[in-house]
Amino acid sequence: MSGMVWKVGNDIDTDALAPGKYMKCDIDEIARHCLEDVLPGFASTVRPGDVLVAGRNFGIGSSREQAPEALKRLGVAAVVAPSFAGLFYRNALNLGLAVVVCERADEIPDGARVKVDAAAGRIDGPGLSLPCQPIPPFLLQMLDAGGLLPHLAQRLANEPNLGKRR
Repeated sequence: MSGMVWKVGNDIDTDALAPGKYMKCDIDEIARHCLEDVLPGFASTVRPGDVLVAGRNFGIGSSREQAPEALKRLGVAAVVAPSFAGLFYRNALNLGLAVVVCERADEIPDGARVKVDAAAGRIDGPGLSLPCQPIPPFLLQMLDAGGLLPHLAQRLANEPNLGKRR
């Protein structure tokens, strides 16, 4: 994954990603308002493949799945942060959005072009090479499939006896 970096600070909550006042709308409308109070214009200028780099506790707040889904709909390839709220982290993976734990994420400059190697646990860019926690192979398979449900559908198609009682 490679793209331009968009930086946000610590404690970005799910309401900043999927504002509550739009929760009755469809996901495309929610995505149009993603991070509007934190990074005005983000939703209209982020490009597919771009990388969101955050501070600590990214995704705190309610467990709304629309938060990682909004980022995915906008084309964000990965979110990199020193720590994530547990529910956000798992929701992101389930929906096919890569989330990479990088203790030194604050060293990644805003606007830089970076390459995120989630399998190896590395982020590289101009004058930058940072170690991160690699995403385990079974979760990478799920991400490659597009998330949990597509991954399960693939497994069921490839392993017809999977899930049947013995």
